Amino acid sequence: MRATALYPLKLEPRLHVKVWGGSRLKTHLNKPQPTDEPYGESWELHDTSTVANGPLSGKSLRELTTACGAALIGDGNDPQDGFPLLAKFIDADQWLSIQVHPNDEQALELEGEPRGKTEAWIVVHAEEGSRLVIGARPGASREDIAAAISENRLENYVRYAGVREGDVLFIPANTVHALGPGLLIYEIQQSSDTTYRLYDWGRTGLDGKPRQLHIDKGLQVADLDHAPDIRRPSRDLVVDGEHFVTWRHKLSKDGLNLKTRGVFQALTCLEGEIRAAAVGHEPIALSKGETGLIPACFEEFALSGVGTVLRSCQRSPGSSPG
Repeated sequence: MRATALYPLKLEPRLHVKVWGGSRLKTHLNKPQPTDEPYGESWELHDTSTVANGPLSGKSLRELTTACGAALIGDGNDPQDGFPLLAKFIDADQWLSIQVHPNDEQALELEGEPRGKTEAWIVVHAEEGSRLVIGARPGASREDIAAAISENRLENYVRYAGVREGDVLFIPANTVHALGPGLLIYEIQQSSDTTYRLYDWGRTGLDGKPRQLHIDKGLQVADLDHAPDIRRPSRDLVVDGEHFVTWRHKLSKDGLNLKTRGVFQALTCLEGEIRAAAVGHEPIALSKGETGLIPACFEEFALSGVGTVLRSCQRSPGSSPG
């Protein structure tokens, strides 16, 4: 497929039922939930997301990544590895499992996967008193953690933190973590679903059976000595990581003109309605909870409207964010 066939893409997400999910994807983000099951995740930007506008409607990002390569995803990515980033909304109506993810080297060694999973959370909504788990309790050893898991009391060996709307948490691979009830999160991450569950609060899955734990691998990769801080950024740049960068733009009537620097730009509207336009192409309109994508082949694009939009991308080689 020729790069000239690409244009600003509006994306159709994929919703996922989770035992800990709720209804906030519908009530807060206006996403239709096809059944009464607990929907926990909306995968906005992923191989399985499909195009909702224009001649490429119905095509998946995986298909376009394979066909368009660098024109869509930028240089330095192997199209055979799929779309390199994953953006999702997470609705936690109950505690998620206490879990940990491998880094790139560990993912390759333990799973034969091309990427580990570093991620970041931006709190979109938080009920009063909402908490999450971030890191192990200071001084806890690997032996302490293993014993606590076997005795169903790991909750006594982890660090808890309260969060509120607007908080941002960058979570490197190897960090022990879990989301708590009452939280609606935007997550940007390396595109990997490799998760090692250490603890699942003694519950069963939707099939009535305990969900699988991955204790040996989880303890192997867990960093028990460090935990990231929760931040409340006052500037547009809210996440500045090795694998991805995210800005939170509050748009007014003036709008923004931006350069891609040769990397794709993922756009998710959090409030209001915004438009994303590239010269020579029909603009896309995004309302609350909707996501679009500017392919890497465009040199620049413009954002307009009144609202708040999250813009995420890979860091281009040798560049600084901006």
